[in-house]
Amino acid sequence: MDQGSSVTEEPNANSEGIVGLDEPKKMTREDWRKKKELEEQRKLGNAPAEVDEEGKDINPHIPQYISSVPWYIDPSKRPTLKHQRPQPENQEQFSTIGEWYKRGVQDHSIVTKFRKGSCENCGAMTHKKKDCMERPRKVGAKFTGTGIAPDEHGQLNLDLDYDGKRDRWNGYNPEEHQRIVEEYAKVDLAKRTLKAHKLQDELASGKLDQSEYEHDSEGEDEDKYADDIDMPGQNFDSKRRITVRNLRIREDTAKYLRNLDPNSAYYDPKTRSMRENPYSNTGMNPDEVGYAGDNFARHNGDTITMAQTQMFAWEAYERGSEVHLQADPTKLELLHKSFKVKKEAFKEQQRESILERYGGEEHLDAPPRELLLAQTEDYVEYSRHGAVLKGQEKAVARSKYEEDVLINNHTCIWGSYWRDGCWGYKCCNSMVKQSYCTGNTGISVNSDCVPFEEGQTEPLEEEEEIKSLLEMHRDKMEKEKKKKKKKKNKKHASDSSDSEDEEKKKEKLKKALEAEDKRVKHVDAIMQLDERKRPYNSLMEVKAPTEEELEAFRMKRCRPDDPMASFLGQ
Repeated sequence: MDQGSSVTEEPNANSEGIVGLDEPKKMTREDWRKKKELEEQRKLGNAPAEVDEEGKDINPHIPQYISSVPWYIDPSKRPTLKHQRPQPENQEQFSTIGEWYKRGVQDHSIVTKFRKGSCENCGAMTHKKKDCMERPRKVGAKFTGTGIAPDEHGQLNLDLDYDGKRDRWNGYNPEEHQRIVEEYAKVDLAKRTLKAHKLQDELASGKLDQSEYEHDSEGEDEDKYADDIDMPGQNFDSKRRITVRNLRIREDTAKYLRNLDPNSAYYDPKTRSMRENPYSNTGMNPDEVGYAGDNFARHNGDTITMAQTQMFAWEAYERGSEVHLQADPTKLELLHKSFKVKKEAFKEQQRESILERYGGEEHLDAPPRELLLAQTEDYVEYSRHGAVLKGQEKAVARSKYEEDVLINNHTCIWGSYWRDGCWGYKCCNSMVKQSYCTGNTGISVNSDCVPFEEGQTEPLEEEEEIKSLLEMHRDKMEKEKKKKKKKKNKKHASDSSDSEDEEKKKEKLKKALEAEDKRVKHVDAIMQLDERKRPYNSLMEVKAPTEEELEAFRMKRCRPDDPMASFLGQ
């Protein structure tokens, strides 16, 4: 019993020793409830706050994971926030935030004698010969003892703290930014000088007027700012502008609701576009409706002027003028205006020179033809408001040949007379084109003559007499009897001609085989060509094949299931 009791007492002793190390005891439910109530009262301000060892109040709203002290820092378990503050003993080993690696050479007197252990090439003590950045000398400083290079600053072993490691501007020299500013200023000055020289050259060559030069020089430094407005269809930003296609205001009527007729203009839901006029089948004037289709908007207003300006920009760029519609819109507009003025002046000068040489200016000053004749053939319908509803359509040319042209004393044109399928002149009844007119004499002579057809040497025979049905039946029966007699004669001669027919068939089959070989070679050559270079209808047969050609095709046809197909080419 004593041994057993001694065994049971040892763990109790050990547990008492462990408890003596100030381990946290397990709190009862009542103590836990009181602690929570005290914390709530401190947060509400009804109870005084905890005080640390320095006599400062601890904010009761600090979370527990911050205010609780780890066991390895303060085993006394007193209320404190000392563990959250920097520890002075740990801060001494770190470098300050302003320290950084030094660059360049040390500022001291220059060494004039070679030192042992220094670089054999330049004589500096801070590196060896293999790490020397100077040009290798023909005779190093070790042997000459002259031209000893100064020592560089020794690189410190910086042990930065938390803030020093994360300082992105640590070691930055502000003087480097000033160097970049000066470089950009020089580039800007060079651009301005180049632009000034270019404008002077254009002004001297006559491409720009003095007023245009002054206007350009005044506005070259002006900054253009966009208005801060909320436009439908645009997402405006200070650096970029994004335009959404075909975005309409929600109060507007949708395009597909303007005309509910299924046969009206087509609406594309993917691009939200309707190119044609939705009111085209209603007979309304496009100028009087609120929406006349996307094509109407594209070919109306300043769209045409914009397209003309773009064409002028392309043509000017091809001729050496560096202008662009989006890059230099003002310069392009001024250049286009000057071009129009010079073009009009050139046309006027050319017109005056032609009138001065040939005359006829009085014909150009004549009033319009409508005023001279007091009438016109143009038909136009107007609406109640004066808008044009319907106008005269374009006149269609009746013929490309000259009309009502009389030649060789004829009083009528060729084709005014027709007889027995032949054309002629009505004035003389002549059937010969480009002939001279003979008048009434030719009419009397041509009436007695029988017309000749092309390629005919004898006059036409008289028409056959009309036969009765009985006579036509007899003729038919006689023709059938003659056919039967011919068939009987052929049967007697068929036996003697069988051998000849077999020889002819063999000859035809031989020719068909040769033709089939040529056709296969031709098809192979055609199939090797590119489809775009292949002749049109090159593989189409015009006539139906004969029996010999079909037999030759069957004999020459390649069958993939034939076991001897691989030996055909050998």
